[in-house]
This record gives sequence, structure tokens and C-alpha cells, in this order.
Amino acid sequence: MADSDNNINRAKLHPLDSASGFSICPGMFDRNGAVPLGYDGAVSFTVHSEGATAVSLLLYHRGEDDPFSEIAFPKNYRIGSVWSMVVFGLDISKVEYAYSVDGPWDPEKGLLFDKKHALLDIYAKAVTGQRIWGNKNFKPAYHARAVRPTYDWDNERHRVPMEDLIIYELHVRGFTNGKNSGVSAPGTFQGLREKIPYLKWLGITAVEMMPIFEFDEMQNARQVDGKELIDYWGYNTVSYFAPNTSYCAAQEYNHEGDELRQLIHDLHSAGIQVILDVVFNHTAEGNEDGPFISFKGFDNNIYYMLTPDGNYYNFSGCGNTVNCNHPVVQEMIVECLRYWTVNFHIDGFRFDLASILGRNEDGSPMEYPPLLYRLAKDPLLSDVKLIAEAWDAGGMYQVGNFPAWNRWAEWNGKYRDDLRSYLKGDIWAAPDAAKRIIGSPDLYSDKSAEPGRSPRGYQGYKSSVNFITCHDGFTLYDLYTYNGKHNEANGWGNTDGTDDNRSWNCGVEGPSEEPEIERLRMRMMKNAMGILLMSRGTPMFLAGDEFANTQFGNNNAYCQDNEISWLDWNYCDKNRDILEFSRNMIAFRKKHPCISRDLKSARCGFPNISVHAGTPWNALVTKDTKAFYVIYAGYDENVKDDDIVCVCLNVFWEGVEITLPDLPEGKSWHLVVSTTGEERGMAWKKVVMQPRSLAVLAAESYKPE
Repeated sequence: MADSDNNINRAKLHPLDSASGFSICPGMFDRNGAVPLGYDGAVSFTVHSEGATAVSLLLYHRGEDDPFSEIAFPKNYRIGSVWSMVVFGLDISKVEYAYSVDGPWDPEKGLLFDKKHALLDIYAKAVTGQRIWGNKNFKPAYHARAVRPTYDWDNERHRVPMEDLIIYELHVRGFTNGKNSGVSAPGTFQGLREKIPYLKWLGITAVEMMPIFEFDEMQNARQVDGKELIDYWGYNTVSYFAPNTSYCAAQEYNHEGDELRQLIHDLHSAGIQVILDVVFNHTAEGNEDGPFISFKGFDNNIYYMLTPDGNYYNFSGCGNTVNCNHPVVQEMIVECLRYWTVNFHIDGFRFDLASILGRNEDGSPMEYPPLLYRLAKDPLLSDVKLIAEAWDAGGMYQVGNFPAWNRWAEWNGKYRDDLRSYLKGDIWAAPDAAKRIIGSPDLYSDKSAEPGRSPRGYQGYKSSVNFITCHDGFTLYDLYTYNGKHNEANGWGNTDGTDDNRSWNCGVEGPSEEPEIERLRMRMMKNAMGILLMSRGTPMFLAGDEFANTQFGNNNAYCQDNEISWLDWNYCDKNRDILEFSRNMIAFRKKHPCISRDLKSARCGFPNISVHAGTPWNALVTKDTKAFYVIYAGYDENVKDDDIVCVCLNVFWEGVEITLPDLPEGKSWHLVVSTTGEERGMAWKKVVMQPRSLAVLAAESYKPE
């Protein structure tokens, strides 16, 4: 099945007027952006602006800075606030375009119209100018290209239930740009595609890509100690509908996105879903001192939240805040997500600083935000994953309280914080850690919902995206190698990045040549990876954590396009032990469905989930609990038997004895995972948990000798 932009079944349009030497006619008012019509070199150009008094189309020869033609939209080519015009005789392979928009200039009212600005089409499907990553010679004047996709999906579709996802967060460039990545096109979609066999071998079922929309990595570029620092992460969107062309291995004139489509197709063929990290909370236009790219020049007072004197609210921490709940902006966001779902077969979206999407036009929080409700109920998005980063930089924190309407999941920041604390030996965090492991029922069960807040009511295994590490913060190795952040290379005197790391260096700050310390660090990493994959909810971890990749203590590597951020694939061999451990834990989770979901009641009478404070059926985990275990149980229809798994965790620096519950006749506890290297095999009812260790046991059938 070809992309939707190729399927335009309309009556053939004919020239009715002429302007600037081109034949024109009224365009497709209900199709935003530039749409090639497939005959007579005809392209429909449609934009909208509530405050504009005049709009002109600027045409450029490919790669040139000055337009060769300016075509004013006739006044009768406007319906409401929408301007639309078909221009005939265009060779889209040789032409780029932008807009000039005229209107009132009144900054105190938020009106910033200036026809001197060449504005990028908000709905552009391809953006020119930054094809080469890190191009210092690029002048920030963006043009767009009309796109006619050539990719045929061949009816490919792929969906995996939320409870079966194991999410792997990665940066497209950093994943393969290291010199030892072993790919033919480092730092690109093609390079990632060449790593699909590794991802499949590891067993992950979803990749979450950090921003791949067109962004300006050279924004705020600067020199620190002789190194150039840029906006490497990409959380500064230039265009919401266009893939980042510098992530492509080859130039794709007028069929931008096909390399990305091939990557997605092949990931799906390998059983791996694709989730995009989307940034609707702010744009690359920044504050009052920022550039004019598009939104400011089309309708500044509509697209951004403004103070009464016309300045920008900054709930994003990045200079401006998108006015998400204005109907025009809502429409843009919905159309964007639909476009990526239909034309790129995207399986889910993770919304950066999603609490901003729930703010009113004056910045105040809304109880029932219309945008969030609309996305939850949109028919085209009905089986797409919606994942919220349920906080923002303005102090709104909604973990466990994000309006969900039985659709939205959340990055569970409380899981990260509570598990980090407990795993490093903060015994008093035990009660909260136990709740996080079993799916955070205090946050996500129906019983936890406040009166009238039924939009939340969602089971924990679908609501909670559990993580201990992500792009924002320490890697897993650094979590147990550094007590404090080491962001000196960022050039801010180590003042940037969070100080709330809940990390432990195991006795020495930074890398150590002492074998005992390195063994302890490896065990701590295994404990973290193991409990993450044994927790109810959707597990997510940062790319490279499975082989102990390091960022050398930098917990805010947003500007580091170098070895600090790029994965070092040599660690696959150096740290093979934890890599195999991670792979085996993923396989174990997949083998035992009782971990990820409620099955039918177990025939042995065990409940689906139970917490035991060291002794059978004692659920009272207190702030003095050094070790406890969780049992998952249920009847597995596939094997026609009970599926029973026990995960035991001791965070104390000494051994702690625990007692396991009796199993039905014919079954015994078998140790299958131990982070201290104990041999697999039948376990006694009383087990001594080694210091700072995790163990996993399964109920298996046996025949008495």
C-alpha cells in the first residue's frame, strides 16, 4: 500500500489565472502543505493564518538563497483564514519554496507579522538546508520541498500489546556513530537498520527513538575547551512533519523519508515496534531573541503561550511554550500524529514534557485537557501507544495523575527514583520500592483514582513505563560508578543536570582498577536490570546499558556529539557477562507471561501478585525491610499449567535469610537467576540471599528420586 499523499482522487484542476508568469487556480483548501497533483507540474500550496493580511509563495531554485519568483495569493484564493493555490508547470525536483506573510506588527499583542521573513511551511514534509550534520556554513533560512513518496509498504502492519513491550531508548546518531559500530553508514537510519540483527538477538520488542523530526543541531553551537558543543539530542523541533535529513545515508530529493520507512519496515519484520519521541511543548524559535522560522511569522499569538505583555511563557525551560490547547494548534498536532501513523507506520509516541499539553492558553493546568482527550479518542490513533512524560519544567508533576482516558501510559518517574534509592541500600525506601515492582497500584489501579477522575483508571501493567535509566541522567554503569555528576565538559561549571541522582560509586569515584569494586558494580547493574525486567509494567532501558556503556559521569550529555554520547561497541566483548545476563532476563520475561500480565487464577491458589517481607504471606514491607520477594502466579493456557515465578531482592550489605512458601505436590522452587553467580538448580525452602543480590526462582515439576 503506497502512502496517502500518492492517492489523491480528485477532479483534474485547470489553470484559471496567471501570476508572476505562472498559471494558477484555487487549491486544495482541506490539504495543508504542498501536495503534488501528479499532472502538468501542478502543486497545491495551502497555508493558514488568522492575522495575516497577505500571503505570498516564494519559489527558489534548489540550493539557492534568493527566490526566483514570488507569487501573491489572490484575495479570492482565501476561505476563512486558509489560503490555497495550485501552481502549474513546476518541476518539484528543482524547486524549493517558502512563504512571505504580511500583517500587523504589535509585539505587546503578540503580533509579529513581517513580510521580510521567509517562513518555512508549518506542514512541510521535507526541509532543506541541513542535509549535512553539523554544517557550520548553514544560514538558518529554511526552505521546503514538495514530496512524492515512492515507498510501497506492501500492506505491512505490526502491532504488539503494551504488556509485551520491552522498550530500548536510543539516539539514531549516537547508536552507530562510534568508530567501532561496524556499520557502513554510521550515525544514520541505515546504520541503525544494520543493527537490527543485534536488536533481535537481544530480544527487545520496541525501539524508542529520540527526536527524528527536523531539528537544528547547530542552534546555540559553542566552543568549550577546544571542542564544539551542539544541540545533539534534538529537542528543538524545526518542522513536525519532516524527518531529519541529516540522519539519512543518501540524499532523497522529493521522496524524503523513504530510508526511514525502510528502517521501520525491517524493524517490524524483526518483531520490533517503533516509538517516536515527539516534542510538542516548545519549538526551535526560542524566546523574544530567537529566530523567525515559521510559527512566529504565521500566528505568533496562536501557536505560543504569551504573557499579558506579549512575552513568552517558558514552562518548557527552552524559551517558549506551544499553545497546545488552542484549536488551531490541536489540529496541527493531531494531523502530525496521524501523518506519521499513516505514512510511516509508527506504533507509538512518547510525548516530551507532556504536562504542557494539559495547560490552558494562559498556562494554567486543565482538569480535562481537550488535546489529551482528543488524542485518546482519535480513531486513526486508537491502537497507537501514547506515552506521557508526565511533568514539565514549570513545576507540574503528574506521575500517577495524568489524564489517561484508559489510553495514556506514563514514564513512571517514581519507579526510577524509588528503585534507585532502594537498590543502593536506602532500606527506608522498601515500601515504595515494593509498590513500584508490582505495577504501582497506588498510582494506577482503579482504586487509586480520585472521585470523578475515571479518565485515569488503567491497569498498572499498561499505564506504567518502568525505567531506571534514560537519555536524561546517568547510564546504568555510571549510576554505580559516580556519586555525583561530572558535567564539566558541558561548559557550565558542572551546574547543569540534576543533583538528585540516587547513585552510589561502590567506594571509588570513577573507574577503578580494584577487581572487587568492579565486581560489585557489575552485580549492582545486574540487580537493576534484573528487577526492571521482573517488574509489572512496561520495562524501558537506555541503549548501551545492556553492555555497561558509560558517559564518564555526564548526566546531561545533550550537547556532546562525541565519544561521551556515542555508544562504544567494544564494551559488548569487554562486558559480555552483563550483556548475556540482560539478554537472558529479557528471554525469561517473555517465557513467563505471569510477570507482565494477570493470567487466569493459578490452580495452586496463589494470587496473581503477592509481596512477602522475607516470610511466606507476610506482606508488611516496612522501612526496616532489607530483603523481600514478589511472587507472580497464574494459569498459562499455552503450557496448560501454572506459571509461578519468584523474584527476591536483598539490598543489604550482609546476607539475609528468607523463607519461601510451600508449593503444590510435584513442584519445587528452582533457582534460575542469581546475580552473585550461584548455580542454577533446586532451592531449599529457606534461602540465604547474598549481600546486595537478586535471585529469581521458578516453580518447576520434579520427580522424587
